[in-house]
Amino acid sequence: MELRTLRYFVAVAEELHFGRAALRLHISQPPLSRAVRQLEAEVGAVLLDRSPAGVTLTAAGAVLLEEARALLERAALARERVAAAAGPGAITVGVLGGDGGEGGDGGAGLSRLAAAFRRRHPGVEVRVREADLGDPTCGLHAGRVDVALTRGPFQETGLSVRTLRTDAVGVLLRADDPLARRARLHLADLAQRRWFRFPPGTDPLWQSYWGGGVPREGPVVRAVVECRQAVLWNGTVGMTLLDHPSSPGLVVIPLTDMPPSPLVAAWSKNNADAVVRSFVRAATGLHRERGQGRERVRERGAVDAGPGGG
Repeated sequence: MELRTLRYFVAVAEELHFGRAALRLHISQPPLSRAVRQLEAEVGAVLLDRSPAGVTLTAAGAVLLEEARALLERAALARERVAAAAGPGAITVGVLGGDGGEGGDGGAGLSRLAAAFRRRHPGVEVRVREADLGDPTCGLHAGRVDVALTRGPFQETGLSVRTLRTDAVGVLLRADDPLARRARLHLADLAQRRWFRFPPGTDPLWQSYWGGGVPREGPVVRAVVECRQAVLWNGTVGMTLLDHPSSPGLVVIPLTDMPPSPLVAAWSKNNADAVVRSFVRAATGLHRERGQGRERVRERGAVDAGPGGG
């Protein structure tokens, strides 16, 4: 059994849906399905019960999930031990200017990640490079960083990209804007407005997403603070994360017809550095734990608000 195939199986087993697992792995669904069927042939057992609603684990699948997680963890630890034996080394991390790529909890999120990474690699020097909003890969394509904590979408050619979580987006408006009184907005409500834009040459996928899918006219910005000032001084509009900290005189209104913004870790496909992979694993584990914590909170809320719960 190849580690790659086991990673594919773990993704499907955790998502319980081939489509979502394919998105998480950044591959198309057919090769993912073939890999899982090949794995079932290799172990001689059906691992997943498939239905139009998704998939469920068989008893054999549940056993393999536990074993696969242990094997992948062991392989990752082996890479980390080899990297530690080779010397402390250094890693350069790129983050988006203004919020570290994290959104509303950028500082806290990066602090938790720094603590988790230091526990794994106390001797590794970490250099952080802040990139402006015109470069969503934070210097990856130019080779200026080893790994980036950033947001998609962007051109992924030559890169490995792992989604850590997704966040809802909204429209950033001045508090006295007539639209600021609305509970929610659609892109059509903003068709005639001036938007802040990114510099010429910015990745077209990134530019298109943050422009709501169509070309826009308006001031060019390179940092989060410039976005906010363009709105505050000129009444410009634009998209931002729904949970971004508000500034005096500004509001964020939910935008109902835009997909959420993915927070991702990205690195070069040619970079086999075990420390880089360990950094990505630390980021992935941190966000998985936080996601499970939020899910438990939602479940408790559902119980409290059940019949008779008031």
